Amino acid sequence: LHPILLKNGVPPSNPSEFFANMNGWIGISLGDITGIGPEVALKAVAAEAKKDKFKYLFIGDEKILERLNQKLSLNLPLKKFSNYDDKGKFFVVQSLTTNLPKNLKQGSKIAANTSIAWLYDGARRCLRGELDALVTAPVNKKAIIRAGHEFAGQKFVGQTEFLSQLSRAKRTAMMLLGHDKKNRWLRVALATIHISIKSIPKKLTAEKISLAIELAVQACRDLKLPRAKIAVCGLNPHAGEGGEFGDEEIKIISPTISKLRKKGFDVVGPLSGDTVFHYALRGDFDAVVAMYHDQGLAPLKAVAFDTGVNWTLGLPFIRTSPDHGTAYDIAGKGIANPSSMIAAIRLAKQLAKNKN
Repeated sequence: LHPILLKNGVPPSNPSEFFANMNGWIGISLGDITGIGPEVALKAVAAEAKKDKFKYLFIGDEKILERLNQKLSLNLPLKKFSNYDDKGKFFVVQSLTTNLPKNLKQGSKIAANTSIAWLYDGARRCLRGELDALVTAPVNKKAIIRAGHEFAGQKFVGQTEFLSQLSRAKRTAMMLLGHDKKNRWLRVALATIHISIKSIPKKLTAEKISLAIELAVQACRDLKLPRAKIAVCGLNPHAGEGGEFGDEEIKIISPTISKLRKKGFDVVGPLSGDTVFHYALRGDFDAVVAMYHDQGLAPLKAVAFDTGVNWTLGLPFIRTSPDHGTAYDIAGKGIANPSSMIAAIRLAKQLAKNKN
């Protein structure tokens, strides 16, 4: 049982019963067709579908999905999507007018272009209120950038940034969630994400830190947690040692935390990044705000590599994603682990239920 299913801090005794009366539409963009995205999407939906009344809309290539469905012996009764009143549970919508070739090269321009088209289609459906949530399979960022994709005059950085630009959401942040085998888990929000290490001190601002904290608090409320106690990491080793290893803690991080405390936020820090995740894992904090990408994701993936979920906070719709890449080395072999995609779908359903 994934801990995100917690209701008032107590897990439901029967997950199937918990989702039994829920309905609506979950969209799944298939990402890079040459990676493991389509495989884990099909496996995850097959594992989850009996537990709810949701309808699932796969946004991708119909022929490729049908062949994969047979190859994996899942035998999901996939239907071609025509409208939202269709009878059935599993649907495929083809955003492109033509079918893709059978044997695309991994990281190809065609695969990159289609992954963006499917992501765009899913987001637009959410913005129109047609889907209750969007779950996005992994894409190849390098291939997309090499294919020349831009949006609003900016080069593609990641799905999080793309969806933020598309929906004109200026206050967004990335949160990663996952649990270990003892059902202890971490929730980590990031103040900065896909930027170089050398640029962090210049781009780390009070506004970004405050935004990550505020969205982390809102995330705890969206999850119906009984509290929202947030720990904030320092940027430097040992949180700067009083200025010995840097002054970002003194000049930026501490003043930001103080202002939010005065507004009533239950937030502490800056705390040393080498110890704070230990305390969060044992339950002292409900979420941690990390200053940069690897500071937050390294401990999260060490604890919950197979169950980690990426949740974009601050979008006008629900978007989750498995916390892994395209995994080209095992793509097409039928051995990909769908655990992270299952967790992403469960989180999307839970958030949709709470929102409704």
